[in-house]
Amino acid sequence: MSLDEAPLNEPDKENNWKESDQWKTSHNESSLLTKPWKPCQPSHAFVKEWLLKLGCLMGKLCGIEWYCYTALGILTAILSFLMDLSVTKLLRAHQWLYIKLEGNCLLQFLCWTLYPASLCAVASSFSHSICPYSTGSGVPEVRTMLAGIKMPHYLSLTNMFAKFLGLICTLAAGSTVFLGKVGPFVHLSTMLGAYLCNLCTLIQGRKEVRSTGEMQVVAAAVGVASCFGAPISGVLFSVEVMSSHFAVRDYCPCFFSAACGALTFRLLSVWSGNGETLQALFKTNFANVIPFYPLEMLVFAWLGLLCGGVSCCFLFCHRWILRFTKTNPFLIKMLITEKALYSGIVAFILASVTFPHSTGQYIAAKYTMRQLLTSLLDGRQWGSQTHNASVPLELEPGPCSEWCLSGSPVYVSLLLFLLMKLCMLVLACTLPLPAGYFMPVFIYGAALGRLVGEGLAYVCSTGLSPGLQWASVNPGGYALAGAAAFSGAATHSLSPALLVIELTGDFSHAVPVLLATLLANGLARSGHRPSFYDALSNSKRLPYLPSLMKACPQITSTQIGQVLGDKAVHLQKAAGSEEVQHAVSTSNDTQIPVVDSLESSILLGFVHRSELLMFLHHSGTEVLAKHLDEVCHIHPASVLLSPHSTVQEAHWLLSLHGTQSVFVTERGKLVGLISWVEMQRILEDLAKEIFSRE
Repeated sequence: MSLDEAPLNEPDKENNWKESDQWKTSHNESSLLTKPWKPCQPSHAFVKEWLLKLGCLMGKLCGIEWYCYTALGILTAILSFLMDLSVTKLLRAHQWLYIKLEGNCLLQFLCWTLYPASLCAVASSFSHSICPYSTGSGVPEVRTMLAGIKMPHYLSLTNMFAKFLGLICTLAAGSTVFLGKVGPFVHLSTMLGAYLCNLCTLIQGRKEVRSTGEMQVVAAAVGVASCFGAPISGVLFSVEVMSSHFAVRDYCPCFFSAACGALTFRLLSVWSGNGETLQALFKTNFANVIPFYPLEMLVFAWLGLLCGGVSCCFLFCHRWILRFTKTNPFLIKMLITEKALYSGIVAFILASVTFPHSTGQYIAAKYTMRQLLTSLLDGRQWGSQTHNASVPLELEPGPCSEWCLSGSPVYVSLLLFLLMKLCMLVLACTLPLPAGYFMPVFIYGAALGRLVGEGLAYVCSTGLSPGLQWASVNPGGYALAGAAAFSGAATHSLSPALLVIELTGDFSHAVPVLLATLLANGLARSGHRPSFYDALSNSKRLPYLPSLMKACPQITSTQIGQVLGDKAVHLQKAAGSEEVQHAVSTSNDTQIPVVDSLESSILLGFVHRSELLMFLHHSGTEVLAKHLDEVCHIHPASVLLSPHSTVQEAHWLLSLHGTQSVFVTERGKLVGLISWVEMQRILEDLAKEIFSRE
């Protein structure tokens, strides 16, 4: 509300404040109908009027926000399904063209390399031309927004359009680039949730501060649920990875919206002919009679430690490549001016390495991301099939057919896959295009677990371990545990342990999967090592406190008094209209502190900005001017900070208390004010100081 929005009719002097409150309420309720909007003011007012009527009618059944939660889940699932459908068509077109060129190795090489290179160049060029904020995963930015920092550019409609189409091109490049969609889809869901929240606010006719944050938390859970059809792990992912502080009141909306998204995604798959009924996305064929022996728990524990150690190596290489791209002059210039060219060159190199007639025949290069995961989760032992020379592999087209295409043992193919994909994934993380990184590390962990399972099956088959039967070892179970452990260690979360169960519908390996994930997390978190998303946040200099604390643990001891800015705009209790006018003009805070006097600066409380505007209105119309404490109600400050409080304590207080600002006092005297704007400035300054040392 501004000063020129004051009403023309002045209330009576006896009941002026009572009637002004009534005017304020009625003005807020009718502002949607009276506020001019050119060039179609009548149509706009008509639409808003019907929206208000619709909101009243729907609100009688349940809160209007629950309809928005339902719409968020359904719309996000539809976007996910349309994206999968488009990517499938493009991948089939690439496979069809490659098969048609069979017999000409040169043309097949050009088809295999130029197709993904062109798509990556288009994705990078299109994204940066439409909206530069649409590249990358989006998870670090969403986490920063959920922490209270406003980043409106990342929630724009243009960003949503650019990220959706750019992500389709990235995924259509196939497993040669080895990138996924989970992170960007969480960002897309958050953008969709922001617009639904604005629509909900418009229908309700009022604005709530907390509604936007709650919708973003719900959208983060829906993004994962709509990618995999896994609502429970989607909510757990939102709790662990996305939110620094998760409110209990958000649980029910998160589960409800995630369930709507997962159900819609599964139903669309059935109606499109991809399945006969609602079932797990990657259904396994594990034997449930004796899924594993008790002694195998030691192997699962060792697998968890192995995944944790390999994840530490991967995260170190990832941080190194991010730092290299930020410090190398040639790459800096190329990533600024020639993003499409850089993406095309990197994609061409990755595709050349995976060409099926060269090293690609050892790593199942013809498989898509979905086919790779499906084959790795197969419950049969590939070693027994490769050792059976009486039955040619060409007559047995199974999951291991591509892995054993070169004729070498499956152990060699899996080991080469792990070595090559580690380097390829680190290089692919530098591509300036919309891309997700959770699915690649998930598949990488499955391959690592598969190698351990096949190795154990080989040891048992040689009779070195007579206590175990060869036929009882299930390599697919180890692939399941490896996928959860490695992805959990890379993201510092336990939600992948539940995700693999929802993805496969197999509960027989729940205990070993959880054990491996816990041990992998423990090793990956030791030494305050940053997670994958923490490294991205620090590389982008985002003011996200948990990531900054891992990069510099000394932040936890940084006191507010050391980084506090100029003293906040404040008023004395005997302030007149001129002083109030100056405070309103120079400060945008919703709560203006009030002190006893300017000399003592003893904090008495605060006054809402809306009350000050009403004070200015009446001061300009009344004959006798009044002081601030005679007209406005001074609200007591229930939460205060000391200059000796740390930045971490101030951040937690803003997040948990839900207020927009907290006053800083020393022995009752006002020292300053910590708002989200001030907190963002403090964190940005700390980030600059941290990364300037490197």
